[in-house]
Amino acid sequence: MVLATDLRGTNFGQNSQYLHVWDSTNLTSFTGYRRIRMHTLNAHTWAPTAFWDASRGQYGIVYSCNSGGDVLMVNYTTDFVNVTAQQVFFSPGFGVLDGDIVVDGGTTHLYYKNLANGLLYGARSSTGAPNSFTTYTGGLRMGNAIEAPLLVKNNEGSGWRLWGDSFSPVNADYYIWSTPNIGGNSWTPLNQRDYTPPLNAKHGSIVGITDAEYNGLVSRWGNPNWVRLKSSNLPDYFVRHANSVGRIDPYPFDPYQDQLWRMVPGLADSAGVSFESVNRPGNFLRHFNYAIRLEANNGTATFRADATFYRTAGLADAAWTSLRSYNFPDRYLRHANYLLRIDPLSASSSASDRQDATFRITP
Repeated sequence: MVLATDLRGTNFGQNSQYLHVWDSTNLTSFTGYRRIRMHTLNAHTWAPTAFWDASRGQYGIVYSCNSGGDVLMVNYTTDFVNVTAQQVFFSPGFGVLDGDIVVDGGTTHLYYKNLANGLLYGARSSTGAPNSFTTYTGGLRMGNAIEAPLLVKNNEGSGWRLWGDSFSPVNADYYIWSTPNIGGNSWTPLNQRDYTPPLNAKHGSIVGITDAEYNGLVSRWGNPNWVRLKSSNLPDYFVRHANSVGRIDPYPFDPYQDQLWRMVPGLADSAGVSFESVNRPGNFLRHFNYAIRLEANNGTATFRADATFYRTAGLADAAWTSLRSYNFPDRYLRHANYLLRIDPLSASSSASDRQDATFRITP
């Protein structure tokens, strides 16, 4: 089941009483498209989520609604075709939006954004009924502004993750907190070295899937045919080209495709790798006077050599990657003042130099 906002543009002053709905049994085909009317209010409806209310034997569809103030509304359904009349689900006395709900045992957790101070909070209820939630966490924020909390139980071991969608200082950047105990108030920010936010995504949802569903998705849609290079010591920075210069910049940026590379067998040695730009096909990262540039392959032996690198264990972290130049084997790709170049480096180089030359190759 896919629920989506009926945006009618991005003017939240317009009335929007409907949600979009699609059905899927396998995540590879989506059928039965329809719009369901949630209310008849002069209000906007957005950011839907759904949860199973076992005591009612129905799904609750919870969404943000600005009817005389920003509240979370709920309608109940068994088929996502017919819904009950809307009712206020959560209105704590200040504006709220972007509710995410997870039922864990006998507790229903609701995470939301407090519009009064811009922070994310967690509330809980022993019944999951409307207006039964009590806030139990302190406020959370990374970046300058954040919204759209996503609460996820870890697949491996115990513990929980809370994702937040930041829109300042850059838009569409995700941050994560972690806790071993969802019932406590001990959320710890994760370092972006330990995770990579999804590419070009905003206000998303996270749903667990089976191995069979994952394999079906890959079979239908394929794996990414590109990679990104993430900096070790500036983990929100990615290798990109800008004005034909190789550099690192904090993601998100536009055009986001500037950071996408096809990692192909090395042009000078197939045991190595070369990096072809996705949005400028036929152009590769190569060094020239030790500086990294994006240039079209001119077919010469010099170009092929300049554009070929060998993957090695990361100089600063063996679980990551460093890239050694094919034709200057004592030099490695590194960033310096955010620009890319190749410099002589080794295990005896300073820690900061080795970190500058260490990257994670990631989708």
